[in-house]
Amino acid sequence: VQLQASGGGLVQAGGSLRLSCTSSGRTLNYYAIAWFRRAPGKERELVSCIDGSDDTTHTTDSLKGRFVISRDIAKNTVYLQMNSLQPEDTAVYYCAADPTYGSNCPVVVRNWGQGTQVTVSS
Repeated sequence: VQLQASGGGLVQAGGSLRLSCTSSGRTLNYYAIAWFRRAPGKERELVSCIDGSDDTTHTTDSLKGRFVISRDIAKNTVYLQMNSLQPEDTAVYYCAADPTYGSNCPVVVRNWGQGTQVTVSS
């Protein structure tokens, strides 16, 4: 099942954005969900992940303190709050769900959606 990532855009360095990950037709609740990003000329990398069993979060060490993943069960949405953005955060951001109910990170990715572009200007 492909998920839809949205909320990207153009922001100045130091600014913030909140990305949303949603799905039509399936619940994201109680599934591990991860955010990844691919910067120009680089490989896709893991940004943050939230466990399906208890919403424990895991964020790449270099992004801790600036990026926060969260889940809104009522809205069936997983967010990525990004603060103090820097030009090196420029990338296409993707979300992905693990296929197993109650799963925890890391996510086994079977389908990639289109992602959402984040561009940070200096």
